[in-house]
Amino acid sequence: MTTSISRAGPADLDALAALFDAYRQFYGQPADLPRARQWLRERLRFGESVVLVARRAGAIAGFAQLYPMFSSVRTARTWILNDLYVDAATRRAGVARTLLDAAAAFARADGAAGIALETALDNVPARALYRAAGWQEDATQWYSLALD
Repeated sequence: MTTSISRAGPADLDALAALFDAYRQFYGQPADLPRARQWLRERLRFGESVVLVARRAGAIAGFAQLYPMFSSVRTARTWILNDLYVDAATRRAGVARTLLDAAAAFARADGAAGIALETALDNVPARALYRAAGWQEDATQWYSLALD
């Protein structure tokens, strides 16, 4: 089955909010769909983040949310890949890797100098995925992908 990636828009908000709420619950937050929807709506409405959605068979299977940042030393924009989540029913099908590659392509096309993310040391599957995708791990748990 093919995975397609697109930038989230207003029409994606309801389906995306349900997945974002599941993501928050994965990290120990209580279910709160209205809060998840409002958070996403505001980020998208005010251009404070970019959300890439992965679709399989027409349904949203995962997402990556990126926030802009700037490097004074490099005098360039960078991006933080803050959120990456794939629906449990769709895991192990390459969706996360496709989202990682799409996030890097987005940042590259934006002219960014780099993209970074952070994950817990005990998140072994995610760490393996990031390394396999070419991301570099350092002692502070950060992974980065140089784009230039």
